[in-house]
Amino acid sequence: MKTVDELVKQPGAWLRVGEETGVIVSSRVRLARNINGHTFPSWADEAESIRLLDELAPQLRCLGTCPLPLTFEIGELSRMEKEVLIERHLVSRDLTEKGRGSALFLKNDESVSVMVNEEDHIRMQAMSPGLNLDNLWKQVDALDSEIESRFEYAYSLQLGYLTACPTNVGTGIRASVMLHLPGLVLMNEINSIVKAVDKIGLAVRGLWGEGSDAAGNMFQISNQTTLGENEGEIIERLQKIVLEISVHEQNSRQRLLEQRENHLRDHFCRAIGILTHAHLLASKETLDMLSALRLGLELGLISGWQRATIDELFVLIQPGHLQKIEGKIIGAEKRDLMRARLVREKLLGHG
Repeated sequence: MKTVDELVKQPGAWLRVGEETGVIVSSRVRLARNINGHTFPSWADEAESIRLLDELAPQLRCLGTCPLPLTFEIGELSRMEKEVLIERHLVSRDLTEKGRGSALFLKNDESVSVMVNEEDHIRMQAMSPGLNLDNLWKQVDALDSEIESRFEYAYSLQLGYLTACPTNVGTGIRASVMLHLPGLVLMNEINSIVKAVDKIGLAVRGLWGEGSDAAGNMFQISNQTTLGENEGEIIERLQKIVLEISVHEQNSRQRLLEQRENHLRDHFCRAIGILTHAHLLASKETLDMLSALRLGLELGLISGWQRATIDELFVLIQPGHLQKIEGKIIGAEKRDLMRARLVREKLLGHG
């Protein structure tokens, strides 16, 4: 069975580069469900959480629609291992703060996972590179139907599926798309896009979700409400907006080329110089410079690296991954030193 150590050696499911993973980096569909007759996790004591996990675990490991052979019990993980799972978008920070009775069930390739006893009893998700919301919804819907055939969900004829957070009541669906938007940022147009998206009921978050900054010019766009629309309508609306934002990003990149090509080339070259020569690199500055390299590759203004290498570094330079690679807890300055060394090795090794 794979361990967290082995997960670190493979690219995350959301960063496996495909033909359509430029501006649109990845997609994710998540469903929140609760088991009827059981107290919601935030109000349940440890004994009740353990009982529910014991009921769910054998069923989740042998699903016909999607076997989930890997199990990580949260109470048995180290702080470092929890950070790795967060950085790979496999768990929420809320789940990692739980103890016994909470767990993650995971498909080998990380494309499908189920969190047990986070905010809700079950949080199932599917993710993949590129814009793939329709297929991801089909996967999650099949998984949801199979689980519902074995357990009775908390459900209201008036409201739909009942969840711990009122914003998830109804369908319980949260669909999101990760976009790389350096053109809009460099043209100072990103704030108007964020405001426009917010006005139509979608949320814009950073690379690591709620409360995080848009480090590396990565932005997550997701639905905010789940009541009053069916799943297909929610996904269709999100997909339409994402495609519109992608067009705006492509246009901004073209205008950058036409109006500020020398500045762009300087931007890329400075990033290359620092990334391949620095001996101390902080996390956010590294992400921002990796974003510059990614943009340069996609515009054809620089060459010598595969985008897969750049995308892999987006995750590998994070604190949890660095410490897992090192095999021990290390302080911030040592992480900056190790991060710089890792980036130099990866880039110069592929140069």
